[in-house]
Amino acid sequence: MAMSRWLENHVRSIEDSPVLKGFLRARHKKGPSGPAGFSEEALQGLRDLEARSVPAGVETRPANAPAYQKTTRLSAEHSAGGGLVTGDDGVQRPHYWGHRERLRTRFLKGGHAPLPEYELLELLLFNAIPRIDVKPLAKRLLATFGDLNGVIAASKFRVLQVEGANEWVYYHLRLSEAFAQRMGQAKVLNREIMSSWGDLVSYCRTVMAHRETEQFRILFLDRKNILIADEAQATGTVGHVPVYPREVAKRALELNASALILVHNHPSGDPTPSMEDIDMTERVRFACEAIEVTVHDHVIIGKDRETSFRTEGML
Repeated sequence: MAMSRWLENHVRSIEDSPVLKGFLRARHKKGPSGPAGFSEEALQGLRDLEARSVPAGVETRPANAPAYQKTTRLSAEHSAGGGLVTGDDGVQRPHYWGHRERLRTRFLKGGHAPLPEYELLELLLFNAIPRIDVKPLAKRLLATFGDLNGVIAASKFRVLQVEGANEWVYYHLRLSEAFAQRMGQAKVLNREIMSSWGDLVSYCRTVMAHRETEQFRILFLDRKNILIADEAQATGTVGHVPVYPREVAKRALELNASALILVHNHPSGDPTPSMEDIDMTERVRFACEAIEVTVHDHVIIGKDRETSFRTEGML
């Protein structure tokens, strides 16, 4: 009965519709010009009629169909991988409601150590993506890039390829990387580098170990082996980075440096020096000797370990 009343009312509303009346006037006025004799204005009228929605307040589902409770942002939540839970008050809500506050409380009370990597990443993503469950995205990022270091160091192109990631996610990852690098740099900059070798290697690993392309850095030292500058000289491809010995020597003169340490990474993860690495080191050492600047070491950073030319007797 409800459906028949709706059809009767709907037909009446169509008969009285200004759209239909306009369509009839257009057909009478212009005559046949479009398909099946309809003018363009009349065809647009038909398209408008087809797009009409069911009048507000009319029940169109079967009487025995279950009533679903309206939930804000349900479609966004389902796309993120969640669902509904029924609370103590009997009301259905997205399962992540209250999760953010609970996770923040756990972090503030217990620190980062008890939390798995995906929950630490969730805490970061809370600021990038409001109001929806970000746990699935955190797990997708970790599955794609391996660990937190890999996620934070990932390129914009690769981050945006991960389902659910956006520009704000990439921004927060870059910001986190900047904080980590500044903290590591503070432990070695303006300090005697030879007595802080562990901190130096740790800093270089933070900056370079998870990069997807090769990067060549130079650490410039004064006469007391205090680090006075840390500069990225060049960025290359997955397996090669161009280095110009004359430019290295020129920069050492500009900074009034007495010694330097060469550092570059191998994206493959294996820090074993290649013949190109060995040849480049010799050419830089030769150029620096001409201006009385010492090359203390060349360190190659891999995924899990590093190689020191000096330790290996290659310099």
